[in-house]
Amino acid sequence: MPAPEHDGDPVRLTAWVHGRVQGVGFRWWTRARALELGLSGWARNTADGRVEVVAEGPRDVCDSLLRALRSGATPGNVDHVVEQWGPVKGVEGFVER
Repeated sequence: MPAPEHDGDPVRLTAWVHGRVQGVGFRWWTRARALELGLSGWARNTADGRVEVVAEGPRDVCDSLLRALRSGATPGNVDHVVEQWGPVKGVEGFVER
């Protein structure tokens, strides 16, 4: 079976997730979704209570992760997600930081 087609070149998504997202398994959940999608990157807590998610891969797949972050089906309570797009930097794997 051939690999699925994706939209364009790989991109880097940086998403800052606001809400009650620390201490609730949010980074673990995000890592699991990213690995299911075949993305590389990380999820880490920030000092101000947000979670920063960096994901690299095809744009349509990164969009899928972004939709999941905004879905309301995450651990904790997401108020909103701020996104930024850029060129890939070549990270491997997906880890919780």
